[in-house]
Amino acid sequence: LTGVLDDCLCDIESIDDFNTFKIFPKIQKLQERDYFRYYKVNLKRPCPFWADDGHCSIKDCHVEPCPESKIPVGIKAGSSNKYSKAANNSKELEDCEQANKLGAVNSTLSNQSKEAFIDWARYDDSQDHFCELDDERSPDAQYVDLLLNPERYTGYKGPSAWRVWNSIYEENCFKPRSVYRPLNPLAPSRGGDDGESFYTWLEGLCLEKRVFYKLISGLHASINMHLCANYLLEETWGKPRWGPNVKEFTRRFDPVETKGEGPRRLKNLYFLYLIELRALSKVAPYFERSVVDLYTGNGHEDAESKALLLDIFRDTKSFHMHFDEKSMFAGDKKGAKSLKEEFRLHFKNISRIMDCVGCDKCRLWGKLQTQGLGTALKILFSEKEIQSLPENSPSKGFQLTRQEIVALVNAFGRLSTSIKELQNFKVLLQQTR
Repeated sequence: LTGVLDDCLCDIESIDDFNTFKIFPKIQKLQERDYFRYYKVNLKRPCPFWADDGHCSIKDCHVEPCPESKIPVGIKAGSSNKYSKAANNSKELEDCEQANKLGAVNSTLSNQSKEAFIDWARYDDSQDHFCELDDERSPDAQYVDLLLNPERYTGYKGPSAWRVWNSIYEENCFKPRSVYRPLNPLAPSRGGDDGESFYTWLEGLCLEKRVFYKLISGLHASINMHLCANYLLEETWGKPRWGPNVKEFTRRFDPVETKGEGPRRLKNLYFLYLIELRALSKVAPYFERSVVDLYTGNGHEDAESKALLLDIFRDTKSFHMHFDEKSMFAGDKKGAKSLKEEFRLHFKNISRIMDCVGCDKCRLWGKLQTQGLGTALKILFSEKEIQSLPENSPSKGFQLTRQEIVALVNAFGRLSTSIKELQNFKVLLQQTR
């Protein structure tokens, strides 16, 4: 992959250098901090669009929650618990007995983490929220430690997985039924078309709808990259060995094997990276205010986390080839407003489809990355509100919940990792030739 990306004046080589030397090391470090490693998610919401036929193709793909007896009384009662200094210094995890295998979500949390969440929630409640996330207060919502549940290959594939992506593309990307995506196994045989009719249709779309498709395609490519880079290579004596699978990467992205589709998918990954990078640079003023803390109860760690986040924001602002979102929804006011609402509803629908993913670990990361992208779009469409934020008080004009902040940073961290992994695969491919 080389050269300039479509629909923006940015070249791939500049993104590679910027990501490798500036962003990737810092975003990795940030994701390891307590504020960003715990994500609250409801993995039990039923699929709203079809009967739940999704089953992971391997055993132990379900979540084993902590037994009732292991959960502190304070959490069950919802009463106040102070986040003590002793708890801050103690890093020992009280492990729950649970499945911790290939696709299982590890829901082990230490007691001090559980106590901290009560304080975090109270802190969040004291802010003026921009919107209420329906999952937060559900009895089925649970905190997950993202570091204990890395995104990787789980064996989830076949009709159930295909149905999810097919529903996303066919029903939510502004596409008529008569136009088939390249490499779509459901498409009728069309001889030597190789998807050219699809791209002719795509180029004929307005910028906003074309961008929407590229965002979804880029997200799909990024998720596939994670699975290729963190693949189950072998399992001996019950100990799995994870690593890059060059054969799987080639199958999904090689120009010859994918009839030219692979490189287009990877370009969309870069495009998505630019969109979320732009959102980070735009939201910086929100976090630069003294009233905004990355609150965990540990003042020293909170200050360090915020300093690292602001350092990343400075880097995002220094990148000189941002995507210019001002070119979107720039037509007549009535038409632009209608198109923006259509854009929002399509994306909201995609986030609901994530509840149809049959593998819990895939569902966890699908929901997180979708929410992260949704938060990025919310930021890009709220520039005026962000610029007019008061310095010393919460604002009703624009607000981010902790959930949105955690999703935004981790979703961008996943994209940064994807681009870094692509560099690794380039080296591996050269070595195998």
